[in-house]
Amino acid sequence: MAKKLGFGLMRLPKLDKDDAASIDLEQLKQMVDLFLERGFTYFDTAWMYCGFASENAAKAALVDRHPRGSFTLATKLHAAYLETEADRDRIFNTQLEKTGAGYFDYYLLHGIEADSLPKYEALDCFRWLLDKKARGLVRHAGFSFHDTPELLDKILTEHPEMEFVQLQLNYLDWENPQVQSRACYEMAQKHGKKVVVMEPVKGGTLAQVPPEAEALFKGREPELSVPSWGIRFAASLPGVMMVLSGMSSLEQMADNTGTMADFRPLTEEEQALCFRAAEIIRESMTVPCTGCAYCAPGCPQGIAIPQYFALYNADLRERKLSQAAYDELAGKFGKAGACVACGQCEGVCPQHLPIIRHLKAVARHYE
Repeated sequence: MAKKLGFGLMRLPKLDKDDAASIDLEQLKQMVDLFLERGFTYFDTAWMYCGFASENAAKAALVDRHPRGSFTLATKLHAAYLETEADRDRIFNTQLEKTGAGYFDYYLLHGIEADSLPKYEALDCFRWLLDKKARGLVRHAGFSFHDTPELLDKILTEHPEMEFVQLQLNYLDWENPQVQSRACYEMAQKHGKKVVVMEPVKGGTLAQVPPEAEALFKGREPELSVPSWGIRFAASLPGVMMVLSGMSSLEQMADNTGTMADFRPLTEEEQALCFRAAEIIRESMTVPCTGCAYCAPGCPQGIAIPQYFALYNADLRERKLSQAAYDELAGKFGKAGACVACGQCEGVCPQHLPIIRHLKAVARHYE
């Protein structure tokens, strides 16, 4: 049976912390090698990850260095980069070239939600993806999803040919009304679809938890890391075929592969402990941003939205003012107060956050 941990190539190690495309290839090669050595095979990338450099990195660190049959590779087509039917093949063919993979084991229509679904349907992307599968260029067809269980029900009813669905699923978002992890997971189960989990550690939020929550985990399993609980929570759910982790260092890779090498599902008591920790974490969070950075590339003011939110959350949690760190970011990017409220960021945010309102709060705090 395939091991359930997948390597998400979205938060890769960087040579320049402020440049998403400056991937540390040498460290990434070590991470890829360790991942494969420990028996894991699933890699997940996408067209725009790491400033459009993730697929190239997959070629350099994985495809060019390991036999094609020794790993599975997933990538995605995002509606934001589609205007015509011709764009579908243009992007797909470029992805084949960038990765050098020859074919994709898993291919997803990326980030489907109410606003993007009409474009995918208008450009006949579901049928187009099935054609790629029929031609052997894609082995398994599915989609990633960020919306309501009702919309998921509609899509899976109208497109039963989709083999799997990728969902944001973690113990913090299990009952989150914006994400609805539990309800979406249950809908996928209702339709008999396999689930690939994204954001099991919610962009690192569940890796650095308040001391009270950490004490719960360490009191139960002193040797296990805090983020490993998020991975194990997701992997323990029936119907979950893969749990993606966006690892950004060799240390994180060693920890996650160590935890999942001999996976042991959570007991009911351990699952309840995760939910108790979630209550503590929710009380300490101000902006539930995962740091995916989908919002940043289109910002007309060049605002470092996820970086500002991470800094702001840390400051409020620790009751401090990291003015120097904010000023350093503001020297390279637009200030939070430069926001013109165009709404571009809110339109693409998978978490459906009121980003404009949060940026105003950041500006008040630092400016």
